[in-house]
Amino acid sequence: MQYTVKSCVEIKGIGLHSGCESVLRIAPAAENTGIIFKRSDLNAEQSIRALYSNVVDTRNCTCLGTSPHNIVSTIEHLMATLYILGIDNAEISVNNPEIPILDGSAKVFYEILGKAELQPQNTPRRFLKVKKEVKFTDDKGASVTLLPADVCSVHFDIDFPSKIVGHQNFDGAITKERFAAEIAQCRTFCEKYQVDYLRSIGLIKGGSLENAVVLDGENILNPEGFRLPNECVNHKVLDTIGDLYTSGYYILAKVVANKSGHYHNNEVLKMLFAAADNYEIIEGE
Repeated sequence: MQYTVKSCVEIKGIGLHSGCESVLRIAPAAENTGIIFKRSDLNAEQSIRALYSNVVDTRNCTCLGTSPHNIVSTIEHLMATLYILGIDNAEISVNNPEIPILDGSAKVFYEILGKAELQPQNTPRRFLKVKKEVKFTDDKGASVTLLPADVCSVHFDIDFPSKIVGHQNFDGAITKERFAAEIAQCRTFCEKYQVDYLRSIGLIKGGSLENAVVLDGENILNPEGFRLPNECVNHKVLDTIGDLYTSGYYILAKVVANKSGHYHNNEVLKMLFAAADNYEIIEGE
């Protein structure tokens, strides 16, 4: 059956780019509402459904929007948490264009929402079952493929020239247990030169070693190092789970990803929904 939160949950943190405090409130919603975002600092603006068709930017994060100023960015870690905890319906308000970055992973979202009481609802959950291969590949060879399967699983490969990352792989079903043990705590990562550039143009004012893994050649600048040996690829899996939840459904598919990111996840969903014979919608029993 579908679920929502029983009462409002509040989470506070800073926005990655603005550096300003972001207050997030996750409230109950009726059956078949899905996940809806609303800017509490823009009272006159309409809410934004967390759907792939409302994604307006995929550079460094997934950003929803209905107009140039009515946007909510960096939704992917929260969306992954809502997915894995089985929260079908929620109305989410935020007083900032950005969801709190917290520690750069889904760890805090998972810990807080994992303790929240959920409310069962009277409508069956809806699943999207992929019926045939759907693949998106960019001009550099990065790709995401959706293959028919009875459960959601991810096979993800990344390759970086630095030995500190190198080739990493994730392969397996996306279960709540594996999410908690191997995925939720994995932080976003970037190269130091990327940080330097973004700061030079006035972005990532809230960025620090407390909310990202920063690589400098063959060195990692975070004193504590990686949380897991495969933290980088596991974070890419986290992003993929969150992005695919913008389908509006729990997807039953084998996801095969190679060097891909938010852009590829959004494009493969567009391709999926472009033809009705690519999938079928089924209800939970």
